[in-house]
Amino acid sequence: MNIHEYQAKELFARYGIPIPAGSAVQSTDDFDTALDSLPDGGVVVKAQIHAGGRGKGHFSDGYVGGVKVLGSKDDAREAGSRMLGNTLTTKQTGPDGRQVQTVYFTEVSSIQKEYYLAILLDCSSAQPVFIASTEGGMDIETVAEETPEKITRVSVDPIHGLKPYHGRKIAFGLGFTGEHVKQMSGIVSSLYRLFWETDASLVEINPLTVTEEGEIVALDAKMSLDDNALFRHPDLVTMRDLNEEDPKEVEASQYSLNYIALDGTIACLVNGAGLAMATMDIIKHFGGNPANFLDVGGSATAEQVEQAFKIILSDPRVRGVLVNIFGGIMKCDIIAAGIIAAAKAVNLSVPLVVRLEGTNVDAGKKLLEESGLAITSADSLSDAATKIVELSGGSED
Repeated sequence: MNIHEYQAKELFARYGIPIPAGSAVQSTDDFDTALDSLPDGGVVVKAQIHAGGRGKGHFSDGYVGGVKVLGSKDDAREAGSRMLGNTLTTKQTGPDGRQVQTVYFTEVSSIQKEYYLAILLDCSSAQPVFIASTEGGMDIETVAEETPEKITRVSVDPIHGLKPYHGRKIAFGLGFTGEHVKQMSGIVSSLYRLFWETDASLVEINPLTVTEEGEIVALDAKMSLDDNALFRHPDLVTMRDLNEEDPKEVEASQYSLNYIALDGTIACLVNGAGLAMATMDIIKHFGGNPANFLDVGGSATAEQVEQAFKIILSDPRVRGVLVNIFGGIMKCDIIAAGIIAAAKAVNLSVPLVVRLEGTNVDAGKKLLEESGLAITSADSLSDAATKIVELSGGSED
């Protein structure tokens, strides 16, 4: 689960990570109160959406820039009014953009130098790893590709936890000396506690700055939380912004379905994440383009299958559906019953190819054959992919 910058900064403040003074608002009626809470002087205005590249983004009415550094509160008020309720498009939002429903006002910091600092889970070592760089304000992927020597990586054994030398190693890697080593070590310690205690999968500060006054401050904040651990954090669940998520994905989560929307035309309904990935790959191999990842799990009910169909067919780009089921715990006849019910409920009008294997496969195939519906059976995964690509007219490319 992703959260907004202002929410991440609320957590930063709770854990003692220095941030500029700021206030988030959802209504223009609250602008004056928010701006009056800031010190006199310049104001940074930030559109709050779950996407990067806001500063270089553009709004649907032609207004440019989702992050503005302005010299007065009057200018900040005007910029906030232009952003709030407007649709912002960045390199990460896709062409449809995201509607800005929160604006964040912060004080301007005097920046001497910008750095990058993040902590995330390294799946290869099963350990948290800090990534730090002297090149703050840039995409870390670009830094890694063009100047990898400017990146410092420090892994932390979760059994032993963070030690003082971890913070010093990061501080020295960034070229800090004297009092800045102490400040940086404290921020590293706080960042690790935040990451660990909230079950985060990523905490990123870009940029982390040294101000003209010599203070190290987090100017930006990005956090992603592990969905599987949210039951331990009811206070964090309240930070979820459903307006930032695909409505189909939100609906799927209500039925315990693992769904991710993609940009293709062939919908997939599969049981098992690995099988779902293989199904998408083979669709691409035969010239198609998957419209989604959808794993109904190993013990889905007929009702879940029906809801899964309704969700994938709510995408207007879908020109065909491929169902690929390998029955173990999940019985093929239950899947078949769900497919039939769903096809009837949604008045299916696109080609449907079904490949069933495993427990009760013969009973499942019989149900499909006797349903009277226009369902195309397949004997193998490659056969299924070939048929659905052909019946749906191939890819959009």
